[in-house]
Amino acid sequence: MDFLALLGIGLLTGVTTVLFGFGGGFVAVPVVVWANAPLGTDAMRVATATSALVMLVNAAFATAVTPRSVLAALRGSGTLLLLLAAGAAGGALAAHHTPPGQAHWGFVGYVALTIVDLLLRPGFLRPRARVGGVREGAVEEARGVTVEESRPLPAVLGAPIGAVAAFLGVGGSVMTVPALRRAGHPMRTATALANPLTLAIALPATVLSLDGDTGVLAAGTHLHLVGLVDLRASAALLVGALPVIAVLRRRPPRIPDRAYAWTYLALLCVVEAAMLLAG
Repeated sequence: MDFLALLGIGLLTGVTTVLFGFGGGFVAVPVVVWANAPLGTDAMRVATATSALVMLVNAAFATAVTPRSVLAALRGSGTLLLLLAAGAAGGALAAHHTPPGQAHWGFVGYVALTIVDLLLRPGFLRPRARVGGVREGAVEEARGVTVEESRPLPAVLGAPIGAVAAFLGVGGSVMTVPALRRAGHPMRTATALANPLTLAIALPATVLSLDGDTGVLAAGTHLHLVGLVDLRASAALLVGALPVIAVLRRRPPRIPDRAYAWTYLALLCVVEAAMLLAG
């Protein structure tokens, strides 16, 4: 896959970072698997590591340009962030010592379970009514982003979310966005808060990936690698993504809350299909 194609896909990761909280993991993993197809089964290992770096930079930038009034919903979440980072460190270490095929099919299986959960379990596509009978989507449309009547994520969820996200390279948004929505946040707020949570996961995963052992890869196939990170692919993805994040944070599109949730689900289905094809 050439640089321009990766650059174009980077534009898409910028859109998914702002609109869906996907700091790049869901988009980057299938793309980097394809870009490093000559590595065979090791392509998934490189994709997971590269995804961590892309998520780290995208999530950090998206968090920096998120209104402080939105980030205030994470006040008092220090323990959650620490446990996310600790879980991510464990997940990244496990990924380095696990046959890459397991991570690939683990990614496929986890996304499939998430899609089924979002379809069948209430609270995501069919959010609970707010106090006074006002629907979540109606509040969002009338007032913009709101964190009223919402609950923080339990800190105990931090370690398992971080471990699974880092092991599979999916970022935390596939778990945190549905959890935040079920905790009372509208989609616009849930996806924005997913970025700082993803940042806590991506930082330890990236550090461990940059120090990864390329000896597991076939000789002569890691010309663009630092540790297990594909610098060429990550650079192209980030050059495409960062300007889009800056623009969309300044001028976010107005999407009805219910349509927003269905679009999130549809994107998961597209990623699932891409990973099945890449397998």
